[in-house]
Amino acid sequence: MKGWIKASLLVIAGVILGVPLMSMGYYTMVRTSTPQFCALCHEIQPAYHDWKTSSHGFNEQGVVADCMDCHLPAPHNTFNFFYKKAYHGIKDVVAHIFLEKYDRAENRERAYHDIENDQCMKCHRNLLYLPDKRGAMLAHRTVIYPREGFVKRCTDCHRHLVHFPKSQYAYAKEH
Repeated sequence: MKGWIKASLLVIAGVILGVPLMSMGYYTMVRTSTPQFCALCHEIQPAYHDWKTSSHGFNEQGVVADCMDCHLPAPHNTFNFFYKKAYHGIKDVVAHIFLEKYDRAENRERAYHDIENDQCMKCHRNLLYLPDKRGAMLAHRTVIYPREGFVKRCTDCHRHLVHFPKSQYAYAKEH
């Protein structure tokens, strides 16, 4: 009987400690996953302002792709998502504190290399059905179904969509 009481007390203690820890972890993840949080570092502020005027931050459909949508893997692979989020966060904090110079062009190129096609395909799933844009359909087919040895990235063609200065919003109406 004593073993049952001890086990019950351990379960209750685990719940009492576990629920607040999980809640704090979730709260932290939500709060640190916004573009506004990313822009707290002065190095990221230009990228944040460029994003706000891009089609990923402002468009006719009202769909917004946040920093995490492009720079982190899909959250359905929970371990990989949290690992990458922690890695990027720690890397950015270390760079913010210890680097004297932040090379925006170099970091942009590194980001283009790190963004996988799957990250783009989270939102852009219907690329093979563009009836009024046959050339785009064929170009996307070579990315989605590449021949052996001819791997292409979405960022090979779509480099200037988000993080480049614009004097006005990139608001394109459908024709």
